[in-house]
Amino acid sequence: MYFLSGWPKRLSCPLESVEQPLHIQADPQKAFFMVLFPSQLSIWYSRPSVLIVSYKEPSKSTSQFGPYKGAEWRPDSTMIAVSTVNGYILFFDILSSREKYIYEPVYPKESSHVKRTLHYKEEQCVPSLNIQMKKVLDLQASISSLQCMVEDLLVATADGYLHLIHWDGMTNGRKVINLCTVPFSVDLQSSRAGSFLGFKDARIRDMEYCATLNGFAVVFNDGRIGFLTSVSSRFTAEQLYGVCLQDVVDGTCVAVNNKYRLMAFGCVNGSVQVYTMDITTGAMQLSHKLELMPKQYPDIWNKTGPVKLIRWSPDGCAVMVTWKCGGMSLWSVFGAQLICTLGGDFVYRSDGIKKDPLKIHSMSWGSEGYHLWVIDGNCSQNTKCKRDAKKEAPQFSILQFQFIKSALAVNPCMSNQEQVLLQGEDCLYLNCGDAKQVQSPRNTLLHPEHKPARGRGPFSDGGLDSQSLSTLLGHRHWHVVQIHSTYLESNWPIKFSAIDKLGQNVAVVGKFGFAHYSLITKKWKLFGNVAQEQNMMVTGGLAWWNDFIVLACYNLNDHQEELRTYPQTSNLDNTFASVAKVQADTLLLSVFRDIVILFRADCSICLYSIERRPDSLNPTASVQVLQEVSMSRYIPHPFLVVSVTLTSVRTETGIGLKMSQQACEAESIMLNLAGQLIMLQRDRSGPQIREKDNNPNQRKLLPFCAPVVVAQSVENVWTTCRLEKQKHHLLEALWLSCGGAGMKVWLPLFPRDHRKPHSFLSRRIMLPFHINIYPLAVLFEDALVLGAVNDTVLYDCLYTQTSAREHSEVLFPFCIVERTSQIYLHHVLRQLLVRNLGEQALLLAHSCATLPYFPHVLELMLHEVLEEEATSQEPIPDPLLPTVVKFITEFPLFLQTVVHCARKTEYALWNYLFAAVGNPKDLFEECLMAQDLDTAASYLIILQNMEAPGVSRQHATLLFNTALEQEKWDLCRHMIRFLKAIGSGELETPPATPTLQEPSSSGGFEFFRHGSISLSQSAEHFHSKFNLQKTLSMPSGPSGKRWIKDCDENMYIDMMLWRHARHLLEEIKLKDLGCFAAQLSFELIGWLRKERTRAACVEDFVTALKKLHEDFLWPFPVIPASSINSPFKTGKYRAGTFLNVEMDTGVPNIPRSHSWLGTISSSQREVDTVSSHGPPMQDTFLSPLLNKGDECSIGSATDLTEASSMVDGDWTMVDENSSSLSLTQSELEHLSLELACKGPHKSQVQLQYLLHIFMEAGCLDWCIIIGFILRESSVINQIFSIMQSSDIDGEICQNIKTGLCAIDEWASTDCPGYKPFINIIKPQIQKLNEITDEQVQPEAFQPVNPSNVTKQASPGVEESMTSSSHCTNPQSDAANSSVIRHEEDKSTTEEKDSFQDDSYDCTMS
Repeated sequence: MYFLSGWPKRLSCPLESVEQPLHIQADPQKAFFMVLFPSQLSIWYSRPSVLIVSYKEPSKSTSQFGPYKGAEWRPDSTMIAVSTVNGYILFFDILSSREKYIYEPVYPKESSHVKRTLHYKEEQCVPSLNIQMKKVLDLQASISSLQCMVEDLLVATADGYLHLIHWDGMTNGRKVINLCTVPFSVDLQSSRAGSFLGFKDARIRDMEYCATLNGFAVVFNDGRIGFLTSVSSRFTAEQLYGVCLQDVVDGTCVAVNNKYRLMAFGCVNGSVQVYTMDITTGAMQLSHKLELMPKQYPDIWNKTGPVKLIRWSPDGCAVMVTWKCGGMSLWSVFGAQLICTLGGDFVYRSDGIKKDPLKIHSMSWGSEGYHLWVIDGNCSQNTKCKRDAKKEAPQFSILQFQFIKSALAVNPCMSNQEQVLLQGEDCLYLNCGDAKQVQSPRNTLLHPEHKPARGRGPFSDGGLDSQSLSTLLGHRHWHVVQIHSTYLESNWPIKFSAIDKLGQNVAVVGKFGFAHYSLITKKWKLFGNVAQEQNMMVTGGLAWWNDFIVLACYNLNDHQEELRTYPQTSNLDNTFASVAKVQADTLLLSVFRDIVILFRADCSICLYSIERRPDSLNPTASVQVLQEVSMSRYIPHPFLVVSVTLTSVRTETGIGLKMSQQACEAESIMLNLAGQLIMLQRDRSGPQIREKDNNPNQRKLLPFCAPVVVAQSVENVWTTCRLEKQKHHLLEALWLSCGGAGMKVWLPLFPRDHRKPHSFLSRRIMLPFHINIYPLAVLFEDALVLGAVNDTVLYDCLYTQTSAREHSEVLFPFCIVERTSQIYLHHVLRQLLVRNLGEQALLLAHSCATLPYFPHVLELMLHEVLEEEATSQEPIPDPLLPTVVKFITEFPLFLQTVVHCARKTEYALWNYLFAAVGNPKDLFEECLMAQDLDTAASYLIILQNMEAPGVSRQHATLLFNTALEQEKWDLCRHMIRFLKAIGSGELETPPATPTLQEPSSSGGFEFFRHGSISLSQSAEHFHSKFNLQKTLSMPSGPSGKRWIKDCDENMYIDMMLWRHARHLLEEIKLKDLGCFAAQLSFELIGWLRKERTRAACVEDFVTALKKLHEDFLWPFPVIPASSINSPFKTGKYRAGTFLNVEMDTGVPNIPRSHSWLGTISSSQREVDTVSSHGPPMQDTFLSPLLNKGDECSIGSATDLTEASSMVDGDWTMVDENSSSLSLTQSELEHLSLELACKGPHKSQVQLQYLLHIFMEAGCLDWCIIIGFILRESSVINQIFSIMQSSDIDGEICQNIKTGLCAIDEWASTDCPGYKPFINIIKPQIQKLNEITDEQVQPEAFQPVNPSNVTKQASPGVEESMTSSSHCTNPQSDAANSSVIRHEEDKSTTEEKDSFQDDSYDCTMS
């Protein structure tokens, strides 16, 4: 409600006095404040805080009267009574000179501020005052307390007497009351009956008058506390009665709250006990306590000393408490702690040195609670020491703390808004203006950490990392609106403020008039006619209705209370206002839909209808009286009403009205009477319910029933008039803020499936719950509470410790106010489960299941119940945890909720949790069955700590295999590390982020994000470097023994990896194999060398070729119908670049082009813009002219032909001798078909990568198949040359020969598009047949050892690769290689941005 802001200001005093102030107090109007010294009285102006006048007591009088002790203002601020140590009361007159001012503002000559109003000097200038001693009264006893009444001054003396003195002196005589003659009892009834308590030697230590209770709250010298009241308004000894509490004997001071009728008594133990009076019996009842908890303040708890001072804020919504040992704390009216200076940055400097707590001798609130003036006791001691040591001038020890407060404190109609609005002395703080950012809660909870970017190969996943941003409702900063200085300087302080429902307009009310501000246009609107502003005084607050401002004001010219509406769009002038006269003074105002409700000083409530006038040129609103309700029988004093609002809440939900009607009708009045929430519901028991009228304004409204008390200790009330069927529980509920007791919700209960409710079941239920923030607004549909909290920042490091003066920046931290929010849904669900209302809890939870933080709600509820029950020192007869677990099982997030709760809970509580939830092994298996591997991994960590290592290893292996099958690569990497940790005996939880891979685990390759593949290094250099790395990384000594111990575990992991790789090869899933090797750094080349005669041997070339076409989205080549007469047949263009588009007449079992075109997105249906990688053309080649895009989408020949911008505009034939060459239409068609024939660029890069891998491993059969898909004749020629120049196993050659024959036969029958390419390599195939025949003869009857074959074949392969890498092929292949390399580099440079994870560089390491 109240929040500290900035640093406290230290007032500068021009007086040359060595005395330190001992008392400070503001006058009733808060325009001045007095400062009392031992022999001096000074009066200051509030804003600005400057000294006006000072009175110095002569030394002769000082010796007679003694030092000053206390002082009190007269209610009209014209006199001050000062008490002295020797028992004298000095009366001083405060004389004002209206025509003389000691401070005046100075403006530039051109400024419009000069003489803006007729009485600008009275508003903006500091008046000149004189102090004159009027009378001296000797009471002949030490004065213990001085208290002002309306016309009298009550003085308590140390001899046990009460003196009632008139402010005019001795004109009416002096009334003296002996406390021993006043009857005291436990309540007023017993006191009047003559039952007295023994009060002999009773003396009053402190007292304060409470006008709404018509009595005095007193603290006696023995520590007992009580209340004095009179039968009549006259305070005489015969009519006084007293109430005393027997159980409190350590009272120190007292302060009363007139608005809430509370009496706060400070105690010796440092706590404050707040009492209220029982209306029926007159007994004092304990309302609540203000005490520091040892959980929050373990160092200072019970060490504060006695309570020294208690001061309520001017609006009665907060109370400041100080202690004798130092420190101060601010509390809400019913005990919610807002600020405390006994912890954090208030106690410790930035270097860790402990500071002395602030000791306050006296304090007083300023106007509207924006300021708090205090007398710093520390400064007095420090100044005395410094003055003795250095003889320096004393430092003035008055500090001014600044506060900002919620608009709810003074304008409770803001409780039906969902915005948070704070008002300060000269600015407003708003939480609107920022959009809500919502993220997936599941991803947030599963991956709370930010993962670093990883370099990706050609087989990396295209998906994004899991989102790690939490659900936000704006940032912590406020939207600060500075109040217009022109309005502020003549109308300070700001009394009320309000914001509209959309959060686009705000309005403020000062001393006179009002002003409003638009957050869209960033402009203020003020009255153009200042006289209209100065003639209007807003008394009952203001509110927004659509784009109109509704306010209750007093017309100073006509002396009439009025209800006015001003349009926001028009100029601020009375000509555009709609005015309705009000019978009595308006105290409170609120708006519900199209009804305005007023609470007036005669304790009556008046309802007005408001509607827009459509016929007027300017927007205006008309107001008409609907109904009046008298509350004088139930309200003892109109000042006690805190808030009044109209709601649609009914106790009988769904009865008598339909749901849609119920939310629209004004069904009840909620009245906060001094913290007691009273409900007046419309009486629908009579025949009026059948009355119908077309005009709702003319029909007779139903009367209200007798008031019913709904709740006690209520500070704020929130309700809404919106309606939503999905969340009617939350929207039809009544939300209450109850201070230290937390919040309460009056929740409606609905029968399930529209069944008839049980007769014993209540229609509503009050559910209390605690929250960690002070609520300022409720978001009904979002199940959130918005609030604010004080935070501090230290700046003491900017000043040296040897400074002559102690700066406020060193003594105090800088205070800021931050926005905050909290979920309340789990509290409501828990309270429903406690009361066996599980069905209602399910209905409420299912209505909120779409909230992004709903999984967090379930987790919070489970965690809180687990912490309370598992750590309880006493047995719980009816534990709630089984009920909560059963409730959570109704939702699909049950498994995630349990494991997240367990991982955030201490290990000692796991047994208690899983005793209620179930065996974690069973939950792990359920996660695997549900394919929720991330949650299963979390359960694996639970099993690691609760089960034997063998069980963890068994489940980890199962999860690892499942993750490999589903290609969850991040999880696979974690599982590899987890299995290694189990094997090495490490039983702690593995870290969440992956560690860096060892150099030898990359399979001999380093991946960089560029576009080319470098094969310049030979395999011999590669093997030598790889072996060197292994040798250098071999540990020795004790670590070497551990390395040997881990070899078995590493072999176990490698076997699982080998098994999965073998499975992928057997299923001909080369793309998955590449992803598997790239993501897990699998040594693919070494493993393929071992398996090239087993799993890596191709058994069916045709099936493998088809499978690769399908996996890599690569179209089958076809021969176009016009190829017989096409220029491509003349020899000018190579035959190897024929089109890769499947014919419509193809075999049905072959995937058609449109089948894979329809399954990939437009971003994937793209091809490379470079030419095919075959032998180069003799005279010309394709070259791009414009970079319109990195890739063009794959389509049919007709589509590309019609897209003239791609074919005609972007491409041309570039000749070496001529600048351009014209093409015919048929040639353009063939060129467009050639561009569309190739697969996606990513597939091409992946195939080239696999080709390199298989070439290094010596898997020539796979190289043949990939060469066929890419239609690279150079690759086929290179493989044939390897087979001719090295000793290749005869079975491999025979297998390749058989496979080529099968492909030739299949191409002849099913895929004639491959025939031109096969015809090109026909001579090489014939040579291969001859070599095969020669090799098969001598080895036909000899067994083959695969390992020997591998050892013999590998050097030949490496040598041939070395020779082929130097381009020893024919000239055409060499030229083609240069063209390919040029085009690849160019293409990958263009596609670097759009395919971040698709491009890479592969170099020999």
